[in-house]
Amino acid sequence: MLKQRVVTALILVALLAGALFILPAHYVPIAFGAVVACAGWEWARLMCLGSGAGYMFAVALLLACWQILVGIPESIPVILTISAIFWLLVAPLWFRQRWKLAGNDAFGYGIGLLVIVPLWLAMVVLFRGSPWLLLATMAIVWVADISAYFAGRRFGRHKLAVSISPGKTWEGVVGAVLGVLIYGTVVIYVSPLKTHWPFSLATSLLIFILLTAVSVAGDLFESLLKRQADIKDSSQLLPGHGGVLDRVDSLTSALPLAALIFGYATP
Repeated sequence: MLKQRVVTALILVALLAGALFILPAHYVPIAFGAVVACAGWEWARLMCLGSGAGYMFAVALLLACWQILVGIPESIPVILTISAIFWLLVAPLWFRQRWKLAGNDAFGYGIGLLVIVPLWLAMVVLFRGSPWLLLATMAIVWVADISAYFAGRRFGRHKLAVSISPGKTWEGVVGAVLGVLIYGTVVIYVSPLKTHWPFSLATSLLIFILLTAVSVAGDLFESLLKRQADIKDSSQLLPGHGGVLDRVDSLTSALPLAALIFGYATP
């Protein structure tokens, strides 16, 4: 299993690097569309629907993304703002109320649109700012996940949300924050972005903490939906890793907020 996970991870890293730094820029949003299509197909599983509904929803998502980008690009910051409001205000209420995606209804599809479309738009916005900006922002989530995993295994005692994701602890969250703060400091002072970074150190660290907190919400949200749908993984598309949604769950919440801050709210 470990070998399978490592091989899949290396392939994913190679595909991402190729899309960001080798593929012509005008084809990159199309490459990002593969994430949207797979996530849309998997979303149908969270709604307890079959593959047919998943294929149709995947196509609908692709059409929505493209129409927004080409037809009404001025709506992108509005959509990113709605996404941020959802993750900052609605998601905590969702955890409390334990709302469910029930079958083939407009509510479930609407939430899918709200979760997946802003992810694609955020990837495009951040990439157009700089491929390094997108990569560095995605790495915030990766560093948070890795730091939380090791801190939770070593120090975990107090459960974060035992009924949603029993393995997550508050100690893991603290580890994630510390890991991201160290990573963020390195990004500001060492990375290729340092000469163009528009924020002070104090402001940057506050942004990194906020993005870490929001990424945890995205992770918990998908965990709750999987638990309610009684499935372990969103699919088996990625050997050793589960599905695409399993790999981008934290990104669905963190990247739209990051794109709103770095793409539209820079000083």
